[in-house]
Amino acid sequence: MPIFEYNCRACGKRSECFLRGAGEEPVCQWCGSRNLEKLVSSFAFKSGNPVRAPSSSGGCGGCSGGNCSTCGH
Repeated sequence: MPIFEYNCRACGKRSECFLRGAGEEPVCQWCGSRNLEKLVSSFAFKSGNPVRAPSSSGGCGGCSGGNCSTCGH
């Protein structure tokens, strides 16, 4: 059962909602509003490779060289 995070536009609080079906509409657990904005969960971005910051020397110290997304080289 997927868990989604929403920010309520009515009360400003964050809610986690369990949605069972495609037609089910999320409701704020604090005020009951349906005026919610879906948030991007950090879990959605989990990967097997850690992201490293570029080295201070400006090169590709955090990768094996070549074309990588962590430093743009």
